[in-house]
Parts: sequence; C-alpha cells; structure tokens
Amino acid sequence: MERIAAAYEQRFAQYVRVATAIAGDRERGRDAVQEAFARAIAGCLAYRGDGPLEAWLWRAVTNAARNQCRAAGSGVTIASLEDEPGDEPAAPSDEEAAVRRHLAALPERQRLVLFLRYYADLSYCEIGEALGLRTGTVSATLAAAHRTLRGRLQPVAA
Repeated sequence: MERIAAAYEQRFAQYVRVATAIAGDRERGRDAVQEAFARAIAGCLAYRGDGPLEAWLWRAVTNAARNQCRAAGSGVTIASLEDEPGDEPAAPSDEEAAVRRHLAALPERQRLVLFLRYYADLSYCEIGEALGLRTGTVSATLAAAHRTLRGRLQPVAA
C-alpha cells in the first residue's frame, strides 16, 4: 500500500496527463486516476507481483481512463494538455486542431502507445508491461502511429 501511495504522489501529474489524453477531458482524466488508485488501495484490483508495480498501475489508470471515455459516449477527442485546471481552455490553433483530429483517428492501441511514450515518458519495455504487449509489438505499433501521423500531417506542414 505504501508503494502505491508513493507512486501516486510521485507521478500524479503524469497519470493525469495520460488519462486526460485518453479520456478526452481533464476532469474525466482526474476521475480516472482517482478511480484507479482508489480501487488499487481498496484491493479491488489484485496486484499479483508478477511484474513491476508501476506497469500494473499504468494499466489500471489506462483502463479507468478508457472506461471514462466510453461512459462519456462522446467519441474520441484529444484534450489540451497545456491548460491548467480551472483555466478556460484556449482555442487550439489550426495546426494543433489538425494534430488532435489525427491523433483521435488513430486506432486505440496506437494512441495508447503514443500517450504512454510521449506523455508519460515510459520505455518500450514499460509500455509493453503496462498494456500487456511484447516490446517488439510496442515498437511496431509506435512506428505505425508515426507513419500514419506523418502521412496525414505532411499536407498541414507544407
């Protein structure tokens, strides 16, 4: 329980950042993190010790955020990650709006791998452990996401 609490305190901002990206809204992201850790501490989620605790926590957070997104029923949206809680969200530039649209259009696994890699700064191995994927699959998934985004965004950049 102490290790779970320590992870919560140390990486709360990263958990919220990734959960917000997945859930499409900062409040749903925060709710997902709270739900994941509340369930982990209450013992509703069983950590068997067969992998790193951090990976297990990331899996709990990503699953809770996915559930929040599904419950909202509004489809996939990519929230701004720069706005501070309580601030009125700034209107995205055309380029930022295009990136958000293209991220939202990616398959879920590609989005999750991108979010965990770039928003949480997890290694390929850590992402694999968090999502139950082999490291090679993480690499291939990330490469596919990069290819897709590059192809869709080149006209925007030109």
